[in-house]
Formats: sequence, structure tokens, C-alpha cells
Amino acid sequence: MTPQPQISSSPDPVPQLDLAAQYTAIGGEIRAAVEKVLASQQFVLGREGAAFEKEIASLCGVAHGIGVASGTDALILALRACGVQAGDEVLLPAFTFVATGSAVSALGAKPVFADIRPETYNVDPAEFERRVTPGTRAIVVVHLYGLPADMDPILAFAKARGLPVVEDNAQAIGASYKGVRTGALGDAACFSFYPTKNLGACGDAGLVTTNSAELAARIRTLRNHGQSGKYLSTEPGWNSRLDEIQAAILRVKLRHLSNWQRARQTNAAEYTRLLNQIPGVMPPAVPEGFEHVFHQYTIRIERRDALHQFLNERKIGSTVYYPYPLHLQPLYASLGYKPGDFPHAERAAQEVLSLPMYPELCKEQIARVVECIAEFMKC
Repeated sequence: MTPQPQISSSPDPVPQLDLAAQYTAIGGEIRAAVEKVLASQQFVLGREGAAFEKEIASLCGVAHGIGVASGTDALILALRACGVQAGDEVLLPAFTFVATGSAVSALGAKPVFADIRPETYNVDPAEFERRVTPGTRAIVVVHLYGLPADMDPILAFAKARGLPVVEDNAQAIGASYKGVRTGALGDAACFSFYPTKNLGACGDAGLVTTNSAELAARIRTLRNHGQSGKYLSTEPGWNSRLDEIQAAILRVKLRHLSNWQRARQTNAAEYTRLLNQIPGVMPPAVPEGFEHVFHQYTIRIERRDALHQFLNERKIGSTVYYPYPLHLQPLYASLGYKPGDFPHAERAAQEVLSLPMYPELCKEQIARVVECIAEFMKC
């Protein structure tokens, strides 16, 4: 009898994110919520959006939530409501997604970058003193990867100078800083519900939270063509409204957010336990008093690009967030920044790598990822 060739089996891929697993678990709830909106035939500024605004405000412990069309729009409208105009300067970290800076640029204002703390990737509050000028009108603070920035010194700095603070909370919904939820720390906070976020829509969606009735009213006007009454516009505005279908989907997912958050934190703890045994790999830091919700589980390694390729060849997903600090983006070439201006941001851009992270990730998958990293480190 002729021997049959052996069929080699390889481990299943480990994606960096698995939205299909989430939908498998709650797809029925989502479809029912969407059907309810379709039956109502109310698609813009309706009951679902209003309810979702209240639920997010309650989650954060603030008075107001204002739904908008995207996280970028949330930043633009919040900054405009805080008084930022063309020609003003806005302080923000050099290491973040480009939307944080482009929202400033969209208003004709100038982003003024600040370097980060290398251990947390969030802005170094001491940098603001070096960068502030008489033209500074606001500060944007990013809670990167799901870890809150160090807010006490930032808020003290802002208060002393009468500057509003806007939180970019796109990646940190549910996180907390010294017992206070992100989204309640600044004058306003901006959320993205892009599908890949910890609380993700089935499309673009965003929201602003604030304790200020004045800011909330202004943002509601700005998001709806600057209308203060029906067909009565008092200033230029935007068409940036959270639609009812996305709001309904997000309300379903919000019911699961706390469980998903705990699962992410459990997965992160397992990663860290295993990675602490591998010299040369730096797991994410979580300072005392900070609650990390792990939108990304981001390690640091000198041979980042080689590891990225090594994992890809073994069908393990990983992503670089972000390969270019803002001051070196072509978009901002006219500002005159150069390599070396923000060394911590630049080094982070060369060394960070985000590993698979989602609530449905299992211990066996985490172990496989770490085993491959350990194998790489022996090369």
C-alpha cells in the first residue's frame, strides 16, 4: 500500500482584532435594535440618539452628552465651542492619530506639539510650559491606547492660564484617573465610536461630553448647521449628527461594555505576566491610580519592524500605532519641525507594536503570541 503524504497542520491565525466574534455573540440584539429604528422611520435626532447621549453622560458622570457624526467632528466642534478660531494655537501631543491634529487644522488654528512620557506614551505635562505662548487658546489631551493621561498637573497648568482642556477620549471609554472617569476630567471630552473602538458602531459615530450647559448648547447648535431654532441659523455650523441606527447599535453594545472591559483587562494581565519573562520586551505600564482599558495592548521592542514581519509570517496580527509622529507628518511640513525635536515621540514611533487585543481573545491565543515573541527574541 502506497503511503499517503502527511498533511501538515498549522495553528489557526490570531487576528489583531476580531469583530466577527463580537457580532456572533450579540448579532441578534443588534438586528432587533436596527429593526426597531427602521419601523419607527425616525433616523436623525430621535429617541435612540437622545437616550444614548444620556447613557454615555451617566457612564462618565457628567451632565451632558452630545452625539455627532464622528470622533473627528467631536474634536472640531468641541474646540470651536471652547472658542478656538483661525490663527489660534492649540497644545497637543506629538504622538497620536493624525485626527487629533487635523481637527485643530480644520478650524484654521495651529497645532503646537508636545513630547510624551516614554513609559506611558501620553503627553508629558512639563512640556506644556515650554510650548505655551500668548497665542495658545486650548489644550487637547489624548488618553492613548486606553490609558488616561496624567491629568492633575495638566489641569493645574490650564487653570492657571485660563485655558480650556479637551480630552481626546477616543480610545479610553470607561477608563479612570484617580477614581474619575475619562470624559469627566476636562472642560469637554470627545469620543469616537469607529468600529474598531472598545465601543464601536457599524460605521462612523462620535460624541462630546461636558458638565457645561453653555458648551453643550453651543455644540448642539454647531452640529446642526448653526441653527438655534428651526431654520434659524445664528452662525456657521456643521452637518454632524449621530444617526439613529448607529445610536441604537451603540446602546446595545453599551450594555456589554463593562464585561468587555473586564475581559480586556484580564487578557492584558495574562500578556504582561508572560511577557515579563522575556528580556528586551517592554509591556505597557499602568501607573498607580490609573485604570487602563486596553483599546490596544502595546509593547515596545527595539527590533519592532522585524518582529512585526515575524508575527505576520506566522499569521499573528499586529499593528503599528503610530509609525509617524505628528510633527513629521507631511501635513505639517510647513510648521518647520524636524527629526529630533520630540525624541520620545520619535522613538516610540520606531518601537511600539500593538498585539492582538479584544474581549474574545483566549488564553491559548495569548500564549501562542507570546511564544512567537519569545522565539523571535532568540533569533
